[in-house]
Amino acid sequence: MIKTAICFTGNGKEVIEKLNKAYAQKGMEGAGLHMFPGEDSAAPSAEEFVRSEFERGHALIFTGACGIAVRLISGCVRDKLTDSPVIVIDDAGSYVIPILSGHAGGANKLAVTIASLIGAIPVITTSTDVNGAFSADVFAAENGLRIRNRDGIRKVSAKAIEGKSVTISVKDYPPADPVDIIIADETDSEYSLLLSPRSYVIGVGTRKGIDADIFERNVMSTIQGAGITIDEVYALATIDIKEKEPAIREFTGRYRIPLITFEADVLKRCKGNFTSSGFVEETVGVDNVCERAAILAAGCGSKLIVPKTAGDGVTVSVAKRRQG
Repeated sequence: MIKTAICFTGNGKEVIEKLNKAYAQKGMEGAGLHMFPGEDSAAPSAEEFVRSEFERGHALIFTGACGIAVRLISGCVRDKLTDSPVIVIDDAGSYVIPILSGHAGGANKLAVTIASLIGAIPVITTSTDVNGAFSADVFAAENGLRIRNRDGIRKVSAKAIEGKSVTISVKDYPPADPVDIIIADETDSEYSLLLSPRSYVIGVGTRKGIDADIFERNVMSTIQGAGITIDEVYALATIDIKEKEPAIREFTGRYRIPLITFEADVLKRCKGNFTSSGFVEETVGVDNVCERAAILAAGCGSKLIVPKTAGDGVTVSVAKRRQG
C-alpha cells in the first residue's frame, strides 16, 4: 500500500518523520511527506493534491484536525468498497484515527500499525470492531473474495453486532439450513451475502520506467476485451526485477490487488506452450514473462485464457484459476 502523508505545521511534519523513522527501523516503506503550504508557488494546491492521490488509491495520512481532512476529501468520496483509506493523526502524535475505508481499504489495520510505531492510541469507531464482532467485508478482503451483493454486508454485520452467530458455507458443501454467507460462483438470492472467488490472474511484462497511465490503459483494455472486470482479478504477476516498478505499484495499489513475483529461473521451469521472445530472454533471462507468471500465480490446474498481447512497451496475459 502506497502511503501519502499530508501535514500543515512543523509539529505535524515531526510526527510523520518520527513515523517514517520507525518504519525504516522495521524495514518497511514509510509515507511520502508533503507539507502545505509549500515553497513552490506552482505546486498543486492541497485540494488538487489530495484529489490526485485519492484517485490513485494511495492511503492518505493527515496530521492535524479531522475537520481539515474531511473538507479536503469531501469531493472524492464515492464508494465504501473502493475509496482510499484515510487516517488522521493529531499534531501531538497522541491519537491515530481512521476516518474512511476502515475495513475494505484497510484503514483500521493501518491505524493500529501506525499507532504502535509512534506510541499513540488508535481510535477505532467502526461498529463491528468496537463490539468485537465478525466483519463480513474484512473477511472478504482478507480472503481475496469478491462481494457480489453489498447490501448483504449490513445484514450480516447487524446480526454479528447483536451477538448472533454468523454461518458461512461453500456452495459445494451446503448445510441443511440456510446460511448467512455463501462462497459461490453464481448469484443465489437465498443467502444474505454472496462472496465469490476472484478467478483471474493478470501476468505482465513491461519496459523500465513505463508511464503509469499507459501501463494501466493496456492492462485494463486487455481484461475488458476478455469480458473480465477488475474486481474479478485475484492478483497481478510478473518477474521479480519488476517488483518496484512505479507503474506496477501504482496499479496494484489503486485496485488493491496483490503483486506476485517470480525469479527468472522459476519462470523458466513453468511448463506450457508460451510465446517466446529472444529479446525478452536476453534482457531478463527468460523467454516469456507475462504468460509464465500468470500461470504460476494462478496455480495448479489453471488455464491461460488470454495469450500474450503487446503494446506501448507492455505485455499482458490472463490466466484463470481452477475453481473447487
